[in-house]
Amino acid sequence: MRDIPEKARAFLTANAVFTNGLSAFVMDSLHKSVEDHQFTTMDACFTAFDKDGDDRLSLSEFTLICRALFRNDKGHIYVVPPDWLEHMFAVFDKNADGFIDRDEFQFCWNNWIKTIVRPTNAFLIVDVQNDFISGSLNISNCSAQQNGLEVLAPINKLLESVDFDTVFYSLDWHPSDHVSFIDNVKKRPLHHSSPVDADNAQVYDTVIFAGPPPMKQRLWPRHCVQDSWGAELHKDLKVVENGIKVYKGTNPDVDSYSVFWDNKKLSDTTLCSQLKTRGITDIYVCGLAFDVCVGATAADALSAGYRTILIEDCCRGVDLKDIECTRETVVTNNGVIVQSREVKAMVEGRDRRPELGYKLAMELKNGESVLAQRSGVRRPI
Repeated sequence: MRDIPEKARAFLTANAVFTNGLSAFVMDSLHKSVEDHQFTTMDACFTAFDKDGDDRLSLSEFTLICRALFRNDKGHIYVVPPDWLEHMFAVFDKNADGFIDRDEFQFCWNNWIKTIVRPTNAFLIVDVQNDFISGSLNISNCSAQQNGLEVLAPINKLLESVDFDTVFYSLDWHPSDHVSFIDNVKKRPLHHSSPVDADNAQVYDTVIFAGPPPMKQRLWPRHCVQDSWGAELHKDLKVVENGIKVYKGTNPDVDSYSVFWDNKKLSDTTLCSQLKTRGITDIYVCGLAFDVCVGATAADALSAGYRTILIEDCCRGVDLKDIECTRETVVTNNGVIVQSREVKAMVEGRDRRPELGYKLAMELKNGESVLAQRSGVRRPI
């Protein structure tokens, strides 16, 4: 979706903040192939921060890199906790000698710094469908009493003003006999441990179906039935050219809150392969409902190793307590919660959050995440 000049400008702006005096060099390098000049650019960066000229970077010199790297678009330096600095330094000090040499810095440069300065971004808009806004499962009727219509304006503004690499729209897409519908509760046997029997079950109750295996299921009104008006994206939601639709909840016997997986992790959607094919590093998540499908999607994105950003003012939810739990889950797992006004600078690499840098470093340490695999990194044998 980005054209080349816009990507180049964003890269230049981000690097100007990061490299300070090296920005002119980076500008010149942009006109040449990455293959020919990555080492020269990398070496220039290494030399700039090798303050004592001993051809290796100490923890204090690595800290200077982090101070230059983790800033917002106004130049404000984010505070990085000392233990995070030590953890990240250890990832790149592969021989554990207390220094990052030039060979080790090559790994740091190619797999960490370049991603932080020039991320590849996906905007994932979750379930902004008629039934959740004004239909059978209108979330304004739930305990939090939040209005789903309110997400449309900020989401549309982002689509108009921010140049995401890829935009995804997820849709709940249920068959008529779906397990989550309250009017289908008697169609499948309940487990003896179910807290509510089929005759007494009410909307929003949780039952346990017999399976096998036994499966907890929250009961919802019939909603988002395939090819119905309720399953359509809201008419006022902007749908961009080349936007990709991802359908979930299509298996009648298993619910699917996350856009990645069904609730039992039995099968994935097309999202996983689409993200991998496009080399996505950062996922911006928003939509409906904050504490259900948005929260489950953000949790799975973090679990898969993606740098994950939840856009709070582009979400509305069902239950205030569950919304707070969703926030805690994202933050605890080194995701970031932002407002829509902050997104553009982050997408363009001008606002670089330490949480996301730390997340990436820990994924590189583990060597099993999609981000690590994208860089050809594997867990050492």
